[in-house]
Amino acid sequence: MHPYWTFSPSPSHPLLCLFCCSHEVVRGLAEAQDEVVKEEGVNYVAMRNLFVRESQESMTLTVEKKTRKTIVRESRSEFRKKMNSDSLCHRPEFVVRPRGQTVWEGRTLKLHCTVAGWPKPRVAWYKNNVLIDAKAHPEKYTTEIQPIPTPLPERPPLTIMLYSPPARANPSPLPADGFSSEHGVTFETSILDKFEVAFGREGETLSLGCTVIIYPTIKMYQPEVVWYRNSVALKASRWVNSHWSGQRATLTLTHLNKEDEGLYTLRINTKSGFDSYSAYVFVRDADLEVEGVPVAPLDVRCHDANKDYVVVTWKQPAVEGSSPILGYFIDKCEVGTEHWAQCNDSPVKYARFPVTGLVEGRSYMFRVSALNTAGVSRPSRVSDAVVAMDPSDRARQRVGVVPGEPSEVVVTEATKSYVVLGWKPPVQRGHEGVMYYIEKCVAGTDQWQRVNTGMPVKSPRYALFDLEESESYSFRVRCCNSAGVSEASGSTSNITVGDKLELPSSPGAVTVTRNCATSIVVSWAASREVKQLVGYYIEYSVVGSEAWVPSNNKPVKSTRFVCHGLTTGEKYVFKVKAVNAAGYSNSSPLSDPVLVKAAVCEFTLELDYMVLSWSAPASDGGAEITGYYVNYRTVKGEVVGKWHELNSKAVNATSYKAEGLKENLFYQFQVRAMNMAGVSKTSLAAKALECKEWTITVPGAPLGLHVLEVRDTSLVVLWDAPAFSGRSPVIGYYLDIKEAAGGDGAWRAVHEKVHQIKYMKVTGLSAGTSYVFRLRAENLAGVGKPSGVLGPILAQTHPGTHEIEVDVDDDGVISMIFQCSEMAQDSEFIWSKNYKSITDSSRITVVTQGGKSRAIFNSPSLEDLGTFSCMVTNTEGFSASYTLTEEGETRTHIDTLIPFKKEMSMDLLEKGRVRFWTQVEKCTAACKVEYVFNNAAVTAGQKYSMNFDQKTGIIEMFMDSLEVTDEGTFTFNLVDGKAKGTTSLVLIGDGFLFPFQRLLTSPSLPTGPHFVEYLGFTVTEECNVLLKCQVRTAALCPSLKVQRVEFSDCLSKFILMNIFLFDLRESKITSSTRQECGVTGEQLWLKINEPTEKDKGKYTIDIFDGKDGLKRVFDLSGQGERDPSISRQCYLTSFPDRARVVGGLPDVVAIQQGKSLNLTGNVWGDPAPTVCWLKNDKELVTDDRYTLKFENGKYASITIAGVTTADSGKYALRVSNKYGTENGDFTVSVYTPEDEDKKE
Repeated sequence: MHPYWTFSPSPSHPLLCLFCCSHEVVRGLAEAQDEVVKEEGVNYVAMRNLFVRESQESMTLTVEKKTRKTIVRESRSEFRKKMNSDSLCHRPEFVVRPRGQTVWEGRTLKLHCTVAGWPKPRVAWYKNNVLIDAKAHPEKYTTEIQPIPTPLPERPPLTIMLYSPPARANPSPLPADGFSSEHGVTFETSILDKFEVAFGREGETLSLGCTVIIYPTIKMYQPEVVWYRNSVALKASRWVNSHWSGQRATLTLTHLNKEDEGLYTLRINTKSGFDSYSAYVFVRDADLEVEGVPVAPLDVRCHDANKDYVVVTWKQPAVEGSSPILGYFIDKCEVGTEHWAQCNDSPVKYARFPVTGLVEGRSYMFRVSALNTAGVSRPSRVSDAVVAMDPSDRARQRVGVVPGEPSEVVVTEATKSYVVLGWKPPVQRGHEGVMYYIEKCVAGTDQWQRVNTGMPVKSPRYALFDLEESESYSFRVRCCNSAGVSEASGSTSNITVGDKLELPSSPGAVTVTRNCATSIVVSWAASREVKQLVGYYIEYSVVGSEAWVPSNNKPVKSTRFVCHGLTTGEKYVFKVKAVNAAGYSNSSPLSDPVLVKAAVCEFTLELDYMVLSWSAPASDGGAEITGYYVNYRTVKGEVVGKWHELNSKAVNATSYKAEGLKENLFYQFQVRAMNMAGVSKTSLAAKALECKEWTITVPGAPLGLHVLEVRDTSLVVLWDAPAFSGRSPVIGYYLDIKEAAGGDGAWRAVHEKVHQIKYMKVTGLSAGTSYVFRLRAENLAGVGKPSGVLGPILAQTHPGTHEIEVDVDDDGVISMIFQCSEMAQDSEFIWSKNYKSITDSSRITVVTQGGKSRAIFNSPSLEDLGTFSCMVTNTEGFSASYTLTEEGETRTHIDTLIPFKKEMSMDLLEKGRVRFWTQVEKCTAACKVEYVFNNAAVTAGQKYSMNFDQKTGIIEMFMDSLEVTDEGTFTFNLVDGKAKGTTSLVLIGDGFLFPFQRLLTSPSLPTGPHFVEYLGFTVTEECNVLLKCQVRTAALCPSLKVQRVEFSDCLSKFILMNIFLFDLRESKITSSTRQECGVTGEQLWLKINEPTEKDKGKYTIDIFDGKDGLKRVFDLSGQGERDPSISRQCYLTSFPDRARVVGGLPDVVAIQQGKSLNLTGNVWGDPAPTVCWLKNDKELVTDDRYTLKFENGKYASITIAGVTTADSGKYALRVSNKYGTENGDFTVSVYTPEDEDKKE
């Protein structure tokens, strides 16, 4: 028997296998080898499963000493064998082995090797252990075998070459101009007869196809045709077949299922680039065999396959049927048979299930059916086949070793139906492998119980059933083999049996936007509380109908979906529900009704032109839209003309003025969008409109609404002027806003007065809430119709957003900096002033480097005041703004100066001491102060002492006495790094004589509190009395007493008392709702609300600091005219005509439940007062329950129909006029007859 060899050069090289044997024994060799392999495999499995110890093999080594003659004799014998024709065969061997190579992408790769052997070896190339079939891929691989002549008796070696043309990447690196140097041409691809959005039904066969034209035509050259579903390349299977005829690409989907729903893309790859086309395929449910049963689940998959265990998952269907889904049944089938066996006896609620009891080495397929009260659904599409085998059971150690304990025992899944354990196998294992015993222990006990007492498990996964719900358990695992049982692993923490995965919360508000004549764009807020989200289902219903139709049978994870197949002219509402493995969420709130119609609209202006506007496409294709092209045609009755292009250059706005038209002719228009990838498909043609003069006087709708600088609580709305201004120019705009979830009645104005500029910052938004906007223009004739709705816009700051920062360098150069952390390859920074692009480079120089852009002011001046903004193109709206005002710019200029909170001042202290002091707004710990008198620095010594508190910024210099020689200028010079500051106080002439003479006349200033200005008053126009005095003391007075005495006059409205520099110690006038007192800054005030006759009299102010004190009395008695010039006494005029409640209202009203309550209050006042009714301090308004009336300016009444216990509370009648306000309070108590019976 001749040998059989296989050679593997190295893991980094393709595998090259050589086979050499006699032809007459090949078949016998293969059959014998198969039998040996089968026998060895059966014996090995049996020995391992029965824990049979492998017997020790002994090997005898014999050392034989040979002489030179013996060696020569044996060499001759071997030579004679080689010369024999039957003995010429020898095994293949590599003379030159393949070598690893590194090449550039797109280059040709050639691999060489030289082999020898007889008979001629058969050569096979492998890549990643997968056979390379050069005949099946002649465009990619070519093999060549070249014999090398050698002299006899040697057998000629062979040189084998593997040739691989450049493989296409995605996308492949191509020349910038698309020129193919290999063929000498530039290929142009055109996709014609494109497939549209398709609708299929389960079980049907659907074909998608396009005609593809490649120009120029090159003989023996074919493009690469690739089909994708949801951006995943499709491979041929029993469900998917693709065909390329040379001119037409076809994809056939046999036996449609909901897994086949998605976005299909045809991509044509050539040597010059690629072209692609996409459309969505919807798959409807097949007709139900039993009415009301659910539709079939979808996307059945297998995970974590082991020797006897696999986890099966699936996705819930879109339609639950006439009742909610109760659970699911899982079926399995061994590959090669047609027998399906049910895996679970009772339905499972969660969309995943562990299947056990598999036979090692066999392949299985699975399917799932849904169950509700009406019955069982059709089974799902079968899963891919999975083999029951342990992927980690490869390396084995010697026999006879007790395995170590498992490690990292964890609970991977825990529900009320089952618990799944997982662990890592031990490092120390026997030759035949290991098995496992699982033990459990109830929390709070020490009793461990083995779960699988009958048979140990082979996989490092195990599912435990029949556990008591809401009970807590811990688990551990032991290993076993033929040598014995290991120690127990570490136990898990206590796990409570129950559902860890909860149902998702319902999605948020649903917003709909018109897309085209048969589709609607639906967007919604994601579910706030959801784990392991599978996706969302969208349903729609015609307004007035209760029938809901699913829009997608395959859940989508995004929060935006285009619903196709709608009827033009119908109104629809939409709702969304989320789904995860635990089940369905509640449905979202219904959307606003939306009318399905085309998104392009037009309006005529003058006799020879029309102005068109349209909505931007729902998707930009992954690149920013750079412009639009407009086509038109004439319509005469039922005869339509050819389409013509209006604009040869793309327009950037979503509006266009079509000029050169003819009066009284009808025209149709359509629009195409363009981005860097190409031009889109044309929109649906708008209805034919007549070109005639616009006769409306008000302006048209504003155009081009868009937003920038979206933050949690604000955003900026920008727009363009309307194309038609009406009979007079536009004078301003009105912006409206509402939450996206609100109805038509939720619109509210953002501002009251007309807004003249074409942008506005909207503030006061709620973070996480979506808003929509609309705009109206106004001229002298009135306000025009609103623009199209902009939005929904989510008020949320995008992660990574930066604001514009203002920077001043050491040279005083001012610049603004904006950064963006999510720049695309072709993103650019666009700077604007007042939201108009900056084109004048003489004022500002822009320097951009990487993700940072700097706008530098060349020569800052008042011309640079305004709002500067910066946006980044091809990003998710990264933008920011900064406003330079006159004050802000001045502060920017002096950022290199130390700002002073208070300039230098002087205080006269006790015993003739003088204090010079100032305070800075901010400084660092390195700030230093130089004290200067008459340009000469002074230092601390006998006459001067200094203090600098850097925390408060107060700088002080004390001088023991002020003398005649001290006349001059005192200066503090500050240096803080590169910032500087100077403040001075000039004591020359009168500025010096006043404090000097004061010290001479009173060398010892009062040490206690004293009045600088005595108590005085002013009466304001609002009838308020302001009492004011100024006091001074060497130290802050700790207390103040306010005492009331001898009241004799009335106060008109309220009294406000201001006392400076003191705090309140105690007061006999206690704080209440009528008499309030407090401290604001350095002011103490006393306020008497609604003064009456009882509040007349005298007030005493007692100031005391613990040693000395002063007392002042203020007289508020008597009658007289209001005269603010009076300085000692205050005479207040009484106003008898102020608003008041004269009578008619009781203090307490008790009324039985169900009765009607009517009360009338008599009021008085001149002028006639205004009235309102209050309940628990909240104003009431007239509605179905409350009737409020005010008759003849004197009688105010309230009627409550059918009172309930909820109407109990504190009520008030409030009247007010310009002289005052008064409340008439009363209490309403509502009782029930049962309460009265209990009391009796």
